[in-house]
Amino acid sequence: MKSNSESLKTTSVAPGKQKQVWKKRTASFSRWLHLYLSMLSFFVVLFFSVTGITLNHADWFDGKQAENKRTGALPATWVNPADTAEIKKLEVVEFLRSKYGIKGSVSDFLVEDDQCSVSFKGPGYSADAFINRKDGTFELTELRLGLVAVLNDLHKGRDSGKGWSWVIDVSAGFLTLVSLSGLAMLFFLKNKRVKGILVAIIGGAFGFLMYALWVP
Repeated sequence: MKSNSESLKTTSVAPGKQKQVWKKRTASFSRWLHLYLSMLSFFVVLFFSVTGITLNHADWFDGKQAENKRTGALPATWVNPADTAEIKKLEVVEFLRSKYGIKGSVSDFLVEDDQCSVSFKGPGYSADAFINRKDGTFELTELRLGLVAVLNDLHKGRDSGKGWSWVIDVSAGFLTLVSLSGLAMLFFLKNKRVKGILVAIIGGAFGFLMYALWVP
């Protein structure tokens, strides 16, 4: 049977041991989270890093575009009813997609007295059709700006749809977790904790200084 002094000693040590166990587990989990989130988001980080450069130097890639102009005709009854609400917009759009391979989403479908205009937009891509309401003849201009323009628009989320918007949001969440897990790891490194936090503060202050000095 333990004496009172031994019982008190055991009671006083137990919380300390529990705290050490908690620290080790938290540090281990932070390392695990940081490692696997970093690898999972590796290509995301690489993508946004590279396209950050191409966005900042868009003039390096000027002129890398292809324009294709075509003419054609579609059933006039689709576009010339007296009531403009009866214009077959869906049929017109699907006709242009299926016969001419038009891509992107419809950004505008405008109806005027003598013509209809349909605009398609996608990353690094646009197409515009001007349709004569009297006889259904049209002029179609398709513009492809090249791979770099596609990547730049994906970086910005321009004309890339709701699905890609979710990809950007999820990627931002991953990168936030990578940053926070790295910061959590730093707090368990006694010899580097203060220096690491100091460097982080200096980096933030340097970024704000560059903004204050160089951004109009």
